[in-house]
Amino acid sequence: MAQAVTAPREVHVLLADGATVSVRPVRADDLAEVAAFYGGMSPENLRLRFFTANRHSAEQYAQRVCRPASPGRRALLAEAGGEAVGLVEYERLPGTDHADLALAVADRWHHKGMGTVLLEHAASLARSDGIAAFAADALSENRDVLKVFADLGLSVSKRFEGPEVHCTVRLEADERYLSAVEARGRTADVASLQPLFRPRSVMVVGPGRKPGSVGRAILRNLLRGGFEGRLYAVHPVAPAVLDVTTYRSVADVPRAPDLAVLAVPAPAVPSVAEECGERGVRALVVVSAGLDGEHGQALVTACRRYGMRLVGPNCLGLANTEDGVRLDATFATDVPSPGTAGVAVQSGGVGIALLTGLSRLGVGVSTFVSLGDKYDVSGNDMLQWWESDGRSDLALLHLESFGNARAFSRTARRVTRRIPVLTVDAGRTAVGRRAAASHTAAAATPTMTRQALFRQAGITSTRSIAELLETAAFLHAQPLPAGRRVAVVSNAGGTGVLAADAAIEAGLGVPALSSALTVRLLAGLPDGAAATNPVDTTAAVSEDRLRDCLAELIGSGEVDALIVSLVPTAVATATGDDLVRSVVRTAERHGCPVAVVLPGQTESVRYLAGQGVAIPSYADPRSAVQALAHAADRTDWLARPEGTAADLEGLDAESASETVAHYLADHPDGGWADPATCAHLLTCYGIPQVAWAWSTSEPQAVRAANRLRRRGGGAVLKAYWPGLVHKSEEHAVRLDLTDDAQVAAAYQDLAERFRGKLTGVLVQPMARGGVELFAGVVQDAVFGPLVMFGLGGTATELFADHAARLAPLTDQDVHDLLRAPHSAPLLFGHRGSEPVDTDALSRLLARLSRLACDLPQLVEADLNPVIARPDGIDIVDVRMRLAPSRLYDPYLRRLR
Repeated sequence: MAQAVTAPREVHVLLADGATVSVRPVRADDLAEVAAFYGGMSPENLRLRFFTANRHSAEQYAQRVCRPASPGRRALLAEAGGEAVGLVEYERLPGTDHADLALAVADRWHHKGMGTVLLEHAASLARSDGIAAFAADALSENRDVLKVFADLGLSVSKRFEGPEVHCTVRLEADERYLSAVEARGRTADVASLQPLFRPRSVMVVGPGRKPGSVGRAILRNLLRGGFEGRLYAVHPVAPAVLDVTTYRSVADVPRAPDLAVLAVPAPAVPSVAEECGERGVRALVVVSAGLDGEHGQALVTACRRYGMRLVGPNCLGLANTEDGVRLDATFATDVPSPGTAGVAVQSGGVGIALLTGLSRLGVGVSTFVSLGDKYDVSGNDMLQWWESDGRSDLALLHLESFGNARAFSRTARRVTRRIPVLTVDAGRTAVGRRAAASHTAAAATPTMTRQALFRQAGITSTRSIAELLETAAFLHAQPLPAGRRVAVVSNAGGTGVLAADAAIEAGLGVPALSSALTVRLLAGLPDGAAATNPVDTTAAVSEDRLRDCLAELIGSGEVDALIVSLVPTAVATATGDDLVRSVVRTAERHGCPVAVVLPGQTESVRYLAGQGVAIPSYADPRSAVQALAHAADRTDWLARPEGTAADLEGLDAESASETVAHYLADHPDGGWADPATCAHLLTCYGIPQVAWAWSTSEPQAVRAANRLRRRGGGAVLKAYWPGLVHKSEEHAVRLDLTDDAQVAAAYQDLAERFRGKLTGVLVQPMARGGVELFAGVVQDAVFGPLVMFGLGGTATELFADHAARLAPLTDQDVHDLLRAPHSAPLLFGHRGSEPVDTDALSRLLARLSRLACDLPQLVEADLNPVIARPDGIDIVDVRMRLAPSRLYDPYLRRLR
């Protein structure tokens, strides 16, 4: 049985050149449009499509394709400007899991990626219909369509028969295919953003005549920033604003600008956007705030109809400091300084703070965008732009919400391999989440979910704007440390101790130095120095002695980075500036990551400039340490294998899907599944549960206990009724029943206490001892399936020692998830104990991940406890909650 899939609806997709087309199901009333589509094709295009130039064949096919759709037979139409420009259809071949495929693209839309887009959408839909492959026939001379098939990223086999080629296109969406889709999406996305960030002309609609007008401020910044293209302004009355000639309406502007910035009242935004589209504008920035749902939808509709990309509404604007562009379409007070940091924020206030901080540091920005309400352009778009712009070597994000979180995660994983991506984790508390928006599901907090995304994608997550800037300062200027070993050097012992404490708390190591190195250090330092790590040089250290000390540490191979804390003292033989110069010169010569702490400086972070190198200097040792710790985390992440999906055998996804469908047919609103349903779903995915039996009478329970009890062990009885979640709290479990009399008495007790609601009793053997763990799944509405793992048993909610990763899990994700909880040492031989079977736990997590991805109706699953021992694991208790849901393809290309 095929899984339910979200009913096809109209979506908008970017082509390779950045143009926008809509893709939707063909309807019966499309006959005239489809007939016109075929009627407009050249004879050569018709011949290649139908193997004949006979237009009668095209007319017949138009009638056939407009029949009502059914599972296994679908047709999708691509439109641009209300005109059909492409069509794809598939129909299941009787008695098979293959479908016959037909594809056509209008002549003037060839070589734009139209056919590929249609095939991607058809393939996604066909998978939901249970179709495994497309069968397509083409003329061998039709090299264009054969290349489209070959470049899809899917497995294609060809069989030649005379002038025809019979192609079979397998539809498995494996890593190769997803990477190909991703690459095509990146090309299209970057092309569509060109009018936003590299416009040749800009129009400001709504520049006020009085100071204080937002539109006037944007026009002023465009002039002040030196925008190098044509500049237009639209004002219904004023002949000029800031000496820029104005036009009474968008239609009056002599040439269609690439970019329009709208600073008009919210009710006027949709109509102005419509005018811009009609005039040929290619992109919009809407700074206006207060759009209601109707106005917002009308704005998006206009942008999609005319293929305009949109930033905003309710935003600060955007900027590109690139030579040849020099675009400052913001209403910020200061002009952004040119640099190499890409910045994208949802909050204008955060954006101004970051622009100011990056300018003060001298890092500057490559491109800046205030996303505002994020109707269209998102953080995902910006990551792809920075990856491709040839300028950005650092990315800073402030995102209060995510659209397609799984697509964002995939993009971020790729981009962070090339440049550091940093974010502020906004909305960590209930109050913060309310301002930003407002069992397993309860344990899966939004913070846990976001942190799972950030960790898996290699994004550096900070807790404040200050920490974001402090970390950016280090990553921008310093090499990454090779490891986590830090030497702390100070000329005042107390500051060194504070730095060492902060390093340990941040997960860095402050190793004791070898005796040989200690001897060498003390030989070059003043009397009274200490050289165990932290290294106390004393206040009397000279510039030369400090330099030699640092060089000795760097050359020792015993540490990976230095934190140098310096305070001015009255007894120093060198001035504070001399000591700072000594640090800078040493760092220049040896290339070791160095962070300086100068407690007296007024800025939280600044640069100590050298010849070709900048050393970040911090006012607080904790700031320096945290920045260095983030850098070490990045080193660790880059060193990790990228990870691959587990190759799982023994799966029966079809049976699992049928089981879920039958359950939901009987329970339309969903609910907690019965034990038999839970057990069957686990079995379908090769997840072994402790043996159990279902009993509805005392004799049944006694016989089952005798059959299941291990030699010398006891039995367990668990009451069950629909909706029972916490058995321990209900006192619905009886343990360690060693003979028939105890089993009978336990059954009678459960039956009496829960009379009227008890539907049966589970009988299990008493589990052997081990480490009690928890594994589970929860479906997040935004982030998709989340796999959780941690300490289990009755105290699981009390200690809340859980970690999570977004599915699908790679083998590296599974490795990390096992080690993420605080209790993880219990699994690997804590204090001489024998390690548990982590291979079995890894298999469990991998199979849970696949189960969650295949069955979106699995809203929640708790496996608790999972008892882990050296010789395997026992899954003792299982709860699963099912609810109606439809499969969503997160990697299918479409605009928001």
